[in-house]
Amino acid sequence: MSDIWKNMRRQGWRLLKASVLLLIVGGIIYWVKFAPVQVVSHTVERGTITAEAMGTGTLEARVQTTISPKISGRIIEVLIDQGSRVSNGDLLVRLDDEELQQQVAIAQANVDAASAAIDRLTTDKSRATAVYNQAKKSQDRILTLVQKNATSRDDADKAVEALAVGEAGVSRAEAAITEGQKELVSAQKTLEYHRARLLDTKIHAPFDGLVVRRSRESGDVVVPGSSILTLISTDELWISAWVDETEMARLQPEQSARVVFRSEAEKTYPGTVVRLGREADRETREFIVDVSVLELPANWAVGQRAEVFIQIEQKEDVLMLPARLIIKRNDDIGVFVDVDGITTWKPISLGVQSQEMVEVLDGLTSGDSVVTPNNSTTVLTDGRRVVTP
Repeated sequence: MSDIWKNMRRQGWRLLKASVLLLIVGGIIYWVKFAPVQVVSHTVERGTITAEAMGTGTLEARVQTTISPKISGRIIEVLIDQGSRVSNGDLLVRLDDEELQQQVAIAQANVDAASAAIDRLTTDKSRATAVYNQAKKSQDRILTLVQKNATSRDDADKAVEALAVGEAGVSRAEAAITEGQKELVSAQKTLEYHRARLLDTKIHAPFDGLVVRRSRESGDVVVPGSSILTLISTDELWISAWVDETEMARLQPEQSARVVFRSEAEKTYPGTVVRLGREADRETREFIVDVSVLELPANWAVGQRAEVFIQIEQKEDVLMLPARLIIKRNDDIGVFVDVDGITTWKPISLGVQSQEMVEVLDGLTSGDSVVTPNNSTTVLTDGRRVVTP
C-alpha cells in the first residue's frame, strides 16, 4: 500500500506541474493575443490638400559674369572684396598703367607733330598759290602785249613757264597736305588705341550686383580671360531643380512653388516656376525646372542645395489622412480604425496625394479614428483590443 500511495503522489505532482505550466503558457498566449495594444490615434478630418512635384537642385543666378582684364598687366589694387555689393560703373580693379601713360604721351606728341606739319604745309600751299596767281596775272598781261606786238615772244614763253611752275608748286603743296592729313589720322588712331588701353587698366562693374568670388590679389599678373572676380546680379535668383520626367505633363511656367533650403530645413520660401528644360538626362530620366526664389534666407550662397515643391493641383474640403498611416495588405490598401476599442480593417481608395497627406475618396468618414501601433514592432490585426496612452 505504501508503494501505491507513493506512486499516486508522484503522478499527482506531475499533473499539478503540468497544469500550472499549461496555465502559464495559456496566460502568455492570451496576453499576447488578446491584451490591449497601445496605439496612436488620428482623427480623419476635412481640409485642403495640395499635390506637389518635388525636385532637388542648386541656387543659381540668372545673370553671372567673370570680371577679367582686356589686357595683360599687373594688378595694383583690387578695390572690392568677396561679398561686397557694387553698382553699375563702380571701379573694381586697377592695373599698372605707367607704361601705357608713356605710350599715350608719345602718341599725343605724334598727333601734335602731325598737326603742326599740316599747318606748315598749309602755309606752303598759300605761298605756292600766291606764286601761281602772280604767274597767271603776268602771263595774261604778256599775252595782251604780244597781241599788240609790244613784247617779244621770248617773254611770253617765260610767262608760260612761270605759270607751269606755279601750278606744279600748288599741286605739290596739296599732295603734301593730303599726305600730312593721312599721317595725322594715323597718329590720332594710334592715340585713341593707347587711350583705350589706358582705360582698360581700370575695370568697372558692368551691372549692379554682388561679388561672390575673389580670385586674385594685388601684385598678381593677369592676362585677358583670367578671372579676378565673379559678379552676379541679384535681381533674379532661381533654383535649377532636377524633376522626374513623369511630372513633365503636369508642369508649366508660373506655377506656385515652395523652396526648402537644407540650411533651414524647417522653413519654406515662396517661389514660382520660370521655365522648363527641354532636355532630359538620359540616365536619371530627369529634366531641369528653373524656379525663381521670391524670398531668400538671411544667409545664402550660390550653388547651395535646396528642394522645390511645385504646386500641381489643389482641392478643398476633402477627407485627408497622413500617408504614413496607410497599410498595404495583399493587393489592397487600407487602415485600421478604432471602433469602441477594437481594431477594424477598412480598405480605402485614394485621390490627390501630397508629400505627407492623401485624399481619401472612399472607405472612411469624417471623425473616424485611424490607429497605428505605438511600437513599430507590433502588427495590428482585425479585432484586436487597443488603447491610447
